[in-house]
Amino acid sequence: MTRTATPSGATPSGAGRVGAGRVGRANAARLAVLVQRQGALAVLLVLCLAASLRFDNFATLDNGRAVLVAASFLAVIALGQTFVILTGGIDLSVGSVFALGGILAAYGSTHNVLVAIVLPLGVCGLIGLVQGLIITRGGLEPFIVTLAGLLFARGLSLLVSDGGSTTYRVPVDSGFRELAQGSVLGVRNLIWMVLILYAIGTLLLRRTSYGPTVLAIGGQQDAAELMGLPVTRTKLVTYTASGLLAGFAGVLIASYISSGVTVLGVGTELEAIAAVVLGGTLLTGGAGTVLGTLVGVLLLRVIQNVLNQVPYLNSNWQAVVSGSILLVVVVAQRYLSRAQP
Repeated sequence: MTRTATPSGATPSGAGRVGAGRVGRANAARLAVLVQRQGALAVLLVLCLAASLRFDNFATLDNGRAVLVAASFLAVIALGQTFVILTGGIDLSVGSVFALGGILAAYGSTHNVLVAIVLPLGVCGLIGLVQGLIITRGGLEPFIVTLAGLLFARGLSLLVSDGGSTTYRVPVDSGFRELAQGSVLGVRNLIWMVLILYAIGTLLLRRTSYGPTVLAIGGQQDAAELMGLPVTRTKLVTYTASGLLAGFAGVLIASYISSGVTVLGVGTELEAIAAVVLGGTLLTGGAGTVLGTLVGVLLLRVIQNVLNQVPYLNSNWQAVVSGSILLVVVVAQRYLSRAQP
């Protein structure tokens, strides 16, 4: 029987096609990961460039400051929501907790600055802790528990403000106003605080054991438990932190507008979820970044800012556009996840 020798260095056509297919799939997987994680940043940059060319007032320093200030409060709330979603959960209470924190902060400012900060953080952190306990110990779904938390916090804010008829105002001479209204190096304090919080969040996710545990829980909780990871403790910390951050955002808004307003926070929980998802975090948990959430927040606020500069559109279009973009992103995430190994 005669055999045909293959020249040295030559590759059979079948093996070549297999190798090329593997390389192609690997490249497609890497591209899918890149688009999922950095897609929002690319859209944000393109949108900013287009708006700068189209609108004279967009690329001004005053408008940039306005966008950053408007994004700051949502950014604080979305930071806590990021870790919750990374565990595979959801926190629908953050909008109401945000409003409650603002009312309690404004009320506390009539006593002193310490009460204005400690009171809302204590109450809002406790709400997050109780929700975490019910979810972890009671085995109930986060959607139901936090929906109940939304109603509870909103009802408590109405109770504290006499059904919304009482608006607590921060005294003119109170140092509490400087918490958000003050500035360092020409940048408002609240923007500095957002940057510090996101730096801490990034370190927690990347450089501590807490971060990988959060991702493992979101990836597959049963496997995380079998590995001996502190699942219950981690989820308790996560929901408590979400309540604390929502309450702190309330503290900041009370300091910034010098009052506590009951109607604040309506729909904010949905905006926070949208920002997290736009930033590349999977709704199913297990994958995402803190900085991606910050990009998602900025994208939402830039969209709102651009729409406000279009004379024949009103701010209501922001919800329509944001919802449409979110739907596209969620669908895209599903297909991008399938393309990843």
